[in-house]
Amino acid sequence: MATKIVCFGEVLFDVFPTHRKIGGAPLNVALRMASLGIETQIISRIGQDEIGKELLDFVSQNGVSTNSIQVDNTFATGEVLVKLDAKGSASYTINYPVAWDKIEATPEAQNVVANADALVFGSLVCRDNTSYQSLISLLNSAKYKIFDVNLRAPFYTKELLSDLMNKADFIKFNDDELYEISEYLGSPFHSLEQNIQFIAEKTNTKHICVTKGSHGAVLLYNNQLFYNSGYKITVADTVGAGDSFLAGLLTKLLTGIVPQKAIDFACALGALVAQNEGANPKISPEAIAEFMQI
Repeated sequence: MATKIVCFGEVLFDVFPTHRKIGGAPLNVALRMASLGIETQIISRIGQDEIGKELLDFVSQNGVSTNSIQVDNTFATGEVLVKLDAKGSASYTINYPVAWDKIEATPEAQNVVANADALVFGSLVCRDNTSYQSLISLLNSAKYKIFDVNLRAPFYTKELLSDLMNKADFIKFNDDELYEISEYLGSPFHSLEQNIQFIAEKTNTKHICVTKGSHGAVLLYNNQLFYNSGYKITVADTVGAGDSFLAGLLTKLLTGIVPQKAIDFACALGALVAQNEGANPKISPEAIAEFMQI
């Protein structure tokens, strides 16, 4: 049976100093999973504007269903101003309020979530109460809940993160996020592994993944730890690399591939995205296999 995934959250344009690229973490995950052969859909909201139309066309041309992208008559399609440092690491200014802050939990959205194998969501979309309440409502219908932690100050609180982690079946952090949240929750530990275990016990979550930038990732899956130590590349920019990593990991895990192979594949895919500009460069399965030399 084909795997069906639905992502919930922001769709937007990343505005770089010289160009614009379509992005938003949940959309990046959906687009990458679609490119890997998974049936994906996104629940979001755009404005009634030219860039909204452009975004819809791009999403549908790249194999993701746009049936659940709502159109808002009041708020504009989201934009994020991106600054890159000398190493290609990004910092963001995220406009507010925009259309994706006002996503509604329509009967159609409820139906889409109920019929999917998993729901992927992040914390940024909860910055506005409308989208937050919609997410909470949709989580009740989801079979498997994947929380992609995406800390963007000032748009989160300790209480929000605890609540979302407790609702999730799978949590993905980067290492900075893991340490920050563990400290929030009163962890006495200093090592990555101990803090992963701490979060797993605190939130009753059996599946946790932590990315470590160029140093790969660690995956806790059913009480066992799996590691990949990363791939050497020249970074163009890090925008969307973590999203593609998650998409690769989920694609493999949800289709029954063993965790070690899943994390190896995900790290390679994330590295290839970082080697290219923007969040959604075209990368074929053949290119990934060649990069991994398998």
